[in-house]
Formats: sequence, C-alpha cells, structure tokens
Amino acid sequence: MTSTAGPRASRPLRWLSLLLGLCVALPLPAAEIDTAHSRIGFTLKTRWGQALEGRFPHWQGEIAEVSEQRRQVRLRLPTREVEILDHPQYSKVTRGKGFFDADQHPYVEFVSDPYDDELLREGGLLGGALTIRGVRRREVFTLEPATCDRPTLDCDVVASGVVYRSDYAMDRWAFALGDRVVFSLHIRTRTPPKTP
Repeated sequence: MTSTAGPRASRPLRWLSLLLGLCVALPLPAAEIDTAHSRIGFTLKTRWGQALEGRFPHWQGEIAEVSEQRRQVRLRLPTREVEILDHPQYSKVTRGKGFFDADQHPYVEFVSDPYDDELLREGGLLGGALTIRGVRRREVFTLEPATCDRPTLDCDVVASGVVYRSDYAMDRWAFALGDRVVFSLHIRTRTPPKTP
C-alpha cells in the first residue's frame, strides 16, 4: 500500500513558507513622528557674533522599523517655509539661492543609519545621510540620554549636530554669516497603528 502521508504533510510546510515569504516582503510598520510636539531647528551666527535661531515650522517624518530590533529615522523638511525667528530679512536670505535655494531644492532630507532602542535610552552617536541643495553627505548627530523609559512616546529624543554650509554649496553670504550651522532636534512619535 502506498503512503500519502509525505505529500500531505509537506503541504502545511509549503503554506508556511509562502506565509513567511509574504511577511518578509511586506513593509514593517512605521511610527509617524508627532510634528505638533516635535521641533527641528538650527542656529547660525553672523560675522558680528549675533546668534540667529532658525526653524522648520512644517515638516514630515517617520521612524521606520528595518528589523525587529532596529529602526531608521526619515525626515523631510521644506525649505520654502524655513524661518529665522524675529528676522524676516534673514528668513528670505536662508530661503534664497545663497543658502537653501528653496526654488530649486525644496527639501532638506535626512535618513539615519539603523539603530536600536538602547541608543535612544543611553544616548550616543547616530550617523546618516543628509541631503541639502542636492548634495548628499554623511553627518553624525549626538543623542542625549533619555529622561524616561519610553523615549519618543513619553519624552523627547534630543539630538544635535554640526553642519558646515560650504560642504553643501551654501557659500554665499560668507561676509555676513558663519559657515557653522548647529541643528537641534526634539522628536516625539505617535503610537503606530495596530494591525488587525
């Protein structure tokens, strides 16, 4: 008598393989950054020592899961809306051709290296690709240690990093503005939606 146990037994394994393949192919959930409770800004100095505070009032971002333990920050900052606080003339300068050149390059974008939750809790260095004016360079940001057990949900993740304008062809206005720009980020997220 011929046994059919072998082929029948292999069917569940084939279905399991197909299901696992689908899970790998489907994108992992992303946590949307809560832009109402987050902020991204920068500081630069004039050649006369005056500190200018800039900000991106409207922007988009997410924290995507690249594996079960690792995540990646993705930010998109519109340059047409960048502001220098209390200085409308400098706001025009930073949007113009000598700085962000918003007409030709409407976004600043940052994609971080994958990281784990320990970095958010304990602080440290987070590298990634920063794109300004079509120039893409690797930059490193310093994360401060978290002040709560669930950073991004119960407290801000605070990061800062130094960028040089000349590295991104933003070398106009050198007579008036320093080359060094300090970016600062305070990031919160919403809880990602639960899948059914």
